[in-house]
Amino acid sequence: MRQSFSVKKIIKIICLLVMVGILCVIPRTDVKAASLDSTLAGETEERTNITEPGSSDSRDDLSELNIANSLTISLNNGNGQMNGTLRILITLTMIGLAPILLIMLTSFVRIIIVLHFTRAALNTQTAPPNQVLIGLALFLTYFIMQPTLTQVYEEAVVPFEAGEITQDEFFKAGIEPLREFMYKQAQTKDVKLFLEISGDEWDGTLDGIPLAVLIPSFIIGELRRAFIIGFIIYIPFIVIDMVVASTLMSMGMMMLPPTTISMPFKILLFVLADGWNLIIMELVRTFYVVP
Repeated sequence: MRQSFSVKKIIKIICLLVMVGILCVIPRTDVKAASLDSTLAGETEERTNITEPGSSDSRDDLSELNIANSLTISLNNGNGQMNGTLRILITLTMIGLAPILLIMLTSFVRIIIVLHFTRAALNTQTAPPNQVLIGLALFLTYFIMQPTLTQVYEEAVVPFEAGEITQDEFFKAGIEPLREFMYKQAQTKDVKLFLEISGDEWDGTLDGIPLAVLIPSFIIGELRRAFIIGFIIYIPFIVIDMVVASTLMSMGMMMLPPTTISMPFKILLFVLADGWNLIIMELVRTFYVVP
């Protein structure tokens, strides 16, 4: 007990000496506060705020030390620049929102759900793996959304970079092709449902649908179509399961799982019918048919 007590005491003394040494090494810093009536920092007689906010006329003026303009955005026909901190903030925000926009405002939802239903109907567990299904869904989404994305680039990105439109016009021109795509795929009953919940009236046109109503209406429609397609895909494979199960029962092999025997027949049927070609071809065509 005495030995353990002495060890603990030595450890505490060593920690105390280390803390004292750290405090001795840190240099002393004097801090001074300016008075309420003073506009100067410390005891210097030069103003750190050289010019008033918004009074810069060129890039050289913006590059000078000007505390008040540290987060000012001035984009006027190339006469100005965006602060680096704000650029990083906007970039990180867009990176965080990009997956949500890619999943919810495009054809990705319907495609990935149908592909997962196909794999579940085949009862192959992890073949194809999730990475393959997601990659295939992304490429099919790019194929389907390519005209819409091209329209967004030509009508919004190019004029904005050339300084021909303002930021508000850029967002409006960029979201309009996506609104047209979602409007063609959304069903009228879903739009009326959300308009009724929000208490708004609809004049029957695309411009009369708020974006907050159009997006959930589009998503619900995508889920509905994906589950309908999945049900149709399941039907032939369920028939195979029923035939195999009845055959095993008639042979007295009730302890043998029917799925173990039916899976090779499912794969054989799927390969002979060229199932991937049929499913993907019909799935892509659903986006070109007005519901």
